Amino acid sequence: MTPPAPTPPDSPSSGPAAGPGAAPPSSRRELMLAMAGVAATIVLVAFDSTIVSTTLPRVAEALHGMSLYAWVGTGYLLATAASILIFGRLGDLYGRKPLMMASVCVVGLGSMLCGLSQTMPQLIAFRVLQGVGGGMMIATTFAAPADLFPEARERVRWLAMISATFAVASGLGPMLGGLVTQALGWRAAFFITPVAAVVALCLLGRYFPRLRPLDGGARKIDWAGAFLLVVSVGAPLAALELAFVPGDAHPWGALALALAGAAAIAVLIPLERRMASPIFPLRILATRESRLLNLAAVAVGAVMFILIYYCPLLLQHELGRSPSEAGLLMTPLVAAMPVGSIINGRLFGRQSEPQRLMVFGASLLAVGCGLVLSFDIDSPAWWILLSLGVCGVGLGFLLPNLTLFMQMLADRRDLGVASALVQTMRAVGSASGTALVGIAIGYASVRAGVQIGLALCVALSLACAAVSSRIKMRNVERR
Repeated sequence: MTPPAPTPPDSPSSGPAAGPGAAPPSSRRELMLAMAGVAATIVLVAFDSTIVSTTLPRVAEALHGMSLYAWVGTGYLLATAASILIFGRLGDLYGRKPLMMASVCVVGLGSMLCGLSQTMPQLIAFRVLQGVGGGMMIATTFAAPADLFPEARERVRWLAMISATFAVASGLGPMLGGLVTQALGWRAAFFITPVAAVVALCLLGRYFPRLRPLDGGARKIDWAGAFLLVVSVGAPLAALELAFVPGDAHPWGALALALAGAAAIAVLIPLERRMASPIFPLRILATRESRLLNLAAVAVGAVMFILIYYCPLLLQHELGRSPSEAGLLMTPLVAAMPVGSIINGRLFGRQSEPQRLMVFGASLLAVGCGLVLSFDIDSPAWWILLSLGVCGVGLGFLLPNLTLFMQMLADRRDLGVASALVQTMRAVGSASGTALVGIAIGYASVRAGVQIGLALCVALSLACAAVSSRIKMRNVERR
C-alpha cells in the first residue's frame, strides 16, 4: 500500500504552535535559554546511561549479585530502545514540554531508588524505570530544536550542540561516577543524576515554551501498536543477550524472543497502515533516503559505543595504562566531537548536497578506527590521542546530520517520531555492537575481542560512507 502523500513542512495545519497562554520564543536570549534547558536534559540522560559503568563492579559486589551484572545495563538499554519511538509520537500529538519534564522526574526518581536498592533485582527494576525515562527524554529533546528553529541551516548548529553535549557528557559520566564512588561510596554516585535533574527541570519549566500541535486530527493513542512496537524492538535485543552469553547462554529462550519480535513486526505493519493515528506512521519510511539514514544510524551507534566502552578496556588491560591515564587518553574522542559538529555546522550552509558531509565524516571515522586498531604496548601517548581525536571529529560530522536530515525529510506533524526513529536505530546499534564485542571477548580474550570490535568499526564506518553517498539531499527545506 502506498503511504499517504506527505504534508509540506510549512503547512499551517501540521506544525507545532503555541498553546493557550504560551508563545514561541522570539528573542535570541529566549531561544538560548530554551535550548539551555534542552542541553541540561541531554546532559542528564547521558549521565544516567553512563555513570553506572564505573560503579557497577562495586555495586554488584556489595549486593552479592555478580551473576546478574550484565542485566543492569541490558535492562536500561532495552527499556530505552523500546520506548523512544512511542514517546516521540506522543510528543508530536500532545506537545514535547510535558514529556520532557516528566522524563526528568522519572529519571531523577529512578536514580534515587537505585541508590537505595538493597538487592540486585531491585536495582535492575529501577534501572528499567530509568530506561523508560531515558527513552522519553531522548525522543523529545532531539526533536525539540525543530520546534524552535524551522530553518534547517540554523537548526543544524543547535543540533550540533545537542549531539556534542550528549557525546561529551557520555564520556565524562564514567569518570565522574568513578570519582564519586571512590570518595563517597557507590550509593552516592546515583545521587549525581537527581542533582542534575533539578537544574534541568528548572530551566525547562521556566524557559521552554509549551507548544501544542495545531493538527485537529484524531489523537487516540494506538495502544496495540505501542505494545507491538515495544516487542518488535525489545525482543530481538534481549534475544541477542540471551543467545550468546558465555557460560550462561539460553538458546531456546533467545529463539522464542526472536520469533516473538518477528511476529510483532509482521502484525505491526498492517495494523499501522489501517490506524487513523498510528503510533508508528509508516510514511516516515516512505522514501529511500529515510531508510538509508536509519541504516547509517545503526552503524554510527554501534561504532560510537564500541569505542566509548571498549577503548578504555584496551588501554588498561592490554596496554598497561592506569585508569586515570586511560581516562585522559580517551578525552580526545569526546572532546573532538564538538569540534567536528561545529565545523559541520559551518560547512552545512555552503553545501548544495550536504550528504557529502556525512560521507566525509564516515570516511574519517573509518580512518580513525583503523588507527586505533594499530595500538600496541609501545604506542606513544600522542599517537593514541591523535587516533581517538580523528574518530571524534568523524563522529561530529555524523551525529547531528542523522537527526537533521531525517527531520528535513519528514512532515512537520511527524518530526518527533522521525527524530525518535533515528535515535532508536542508534540505540539498537549501540546495544547490538557492545553486546557482540562483549560476546567476542567472552569467547576469546580481551585483546582479540576488542580487535574484532575495532575491525567491525572500520567495516561499519565504510558501510556508512557508502550508504550516505546514496542519500540525495538538497540544502533547502522541503516545499
